[in-house]
Amino acid sequence: MTAWSYSSIKTFEQCPKKYNHLRVLRDVSDTGGPAALYGQDVHKAIEDYFCDGTPIPPHYAYVSDAVAAFEGIPGEKHAELRLGVVKEAQGFSPCAFDDPSAWWRGIADLVVINGTTAIVNDWKTGKSMRYADTKQLDLLAGAVFVHFPAVQKVKSSLTFLVAEGLLKKIHHREHLDTYLGVFDNTLDALQIAHDTGVWNAKSSGLCGWCPVKTCEHNR
Repeated sequence: MTAWSYSSIKTFEQCPKKYNHLRVLRDVSDTGGPAALYGQDVHKAIEDYFCDGTPIPPHYAYVSDAVAAFEGIPGEKHAELRLGVVKEAQGFSPCAFDDPSAWWRGIADLVVINGTTAIVNDWKTGKSMRYADTKQLDLLAGAVFVHFPAVQKVKSSLTFLVAEGLLKKIHHREHLDTYLGVFDNTLDALQIAHDTGVWNAKSSGLCGWCPVKTCEHNR
């Protein structure tokens, strides 16, 4: 089984057939709709601000207050930090994002390292916090613990820029294995699908936007 990410495992949960076409067969691509492209543009604007000092464009000025709040936090800042984790019998170890031996890969929108404490934040451009999933924060916190051995506590958050909300969670190093294991049951199911070649379609309200046009549930 190839390395997984939060987005890929959520795709498998949504529909194994869709996952198979996007991630295994790779005979379908998902370019994303207008909302996804908008989110990418906002993320890029914030990344450029933290990395290069590029001013936030006027049309995204509404994010300035949220960005300024994180800018004022002391510590070493990393924007769009690409992280890889290797899983071995003796535990987890860090690796480069594109390392072929990676077990998990993820990108943290903003990480601030200040001694034994880290701040991890993910920017969200959705219009609602209703379906917020803190498992994404668990994975990122676990990876930060792996990559930064001095860090003992991670203060993580999902910042909803449009919905104007903040979802927080505190993580402690002693629970690292738990954080990186939040999808263990789903990963077991994914491994079975790989081994058997059975990728059952799952119908949902999202079928109308699915790029797998040959699926019987696609509308």
